[in-house]
Amino acid sequence: MGVGDLADYPWDAVAPYAARARAHPDGIVDLSVGSPVDPTPPVIADALAHATDAHAYPQTIGTPALREAIVDWYARRRGVPALGTQNVLPTIGSKELVALLPLLLGLGPGDVVAHPRAAYPTYEVGAKLVGATPVAADDPAEWPAGTKLVWINSPGNPDGRVLDAAALRTAAERAREVGAVLASDECYAELGWDAPWDAEPIPSVLDPRVSAGELRGLLSVYSLSKQSNLAGYRAAFVAGDPDLVARLLTARKHLGLMLPAPVQAAMAAALADDAHVEAQKALYRRRRDVLKPAIETAGFRIDRSEAGLYLWATEGRDAWESLGRLADLGILAGPGHFYGTHFPEHVRFSLTATDERIDAAAARLRHA
Repeated sequence: MGVGDLADYPWDAVAPYAARARAHPDGIVDLSVGSPVDPTPPVIADALAHATDAHAYPQTIGTPALREAIVDWYARRRGVPALGTQNVLPTIGSKELVALLPLLLGLGPGDVVAHPRAAYPTYEVGAKLVGATPVAADDPAEWPAGTKLVWINSPGNPDGRVLDAAALRTAAERAREVGAVLASDECYAELGWDAPWDAEPIPSVLDPRVSAGELRGLLSVYSLSKQSNLAGYRAAFVAGDPDLVARLLTARKHLGLMLPAPVQAAMAAALADDAHVEAQKALYRRRRDVLKPAIETAGFRIDRSEAGLYLWATEGRDAWESLGRLADLGILAGPGHFYGTHFPEHVRFSLTATDERIDAAAARLRHA
């Protein structure tokens, strides 16, 4: 299978609902895509501006300053103290790594790529791109022999599900049992809402409680898009097994997958500053506190959603019907059909709208 064999981009199917929502007298409230709306923090933008004299090619491996910042961040924010710079590698956003990881690991026909049942669709796209077989399974016992790569996602997109350290340890043990690389997409880890994640850090697959100090076969993927409003910078990284990181580095050198030097400087500044992360989390908490009860008042049940950037909800009808009802209120959400075949009655509401638009959506839902 090649790129030309991929299905049409799914979000194109939402266009008619967006048009209906835009016809609302007070305009559309777009809660469909998790694209940040708040400004990039000045500490990051200033670092980018001061690094614009970027006349030489950047290093694929990343600057020493960036790699050290990633290592320090894992120790300080994620409870992973034993990494070195050989364990980390910057990437051009996280989506390209998710899509390309099966290719970079040399997977192909006959190999299995497992991923969550409610899943970001790029896990499946990456498998299909190399002719591997995608399998949706949340229970590690269901990962079949022949599985070469397992994606887990905690907190989950779209469902906000968090895997605790015990669940992550079970996943790591099973992945090693079947001979698979375990890649953990942790891009929403700074956004915990419900107990216990409102008070304690969401664990990484690299956490010593999970890995027992053995990083073989483990990769953690993280993006600064959400915590630092850097979606437009394409700023992310992968960390874990040094042998796997070295393999990825070699492949990425051949493919020219190197992060622009000014972005590397901006990432180092972002990773060193915790204050802006806490401020952004407070904005999202306020929006969630407004939107969640309004969605429930409108007749939806919210499932999981204990962390992350979304509310995963159902009113017990096909998601396209729910999308139509919401569009008539001027609200655009994401249909569960986009996240696998297992949740056709769910819709995903994003918290990435301004306070004014979130308030407008809540008012419309309460009066629906």
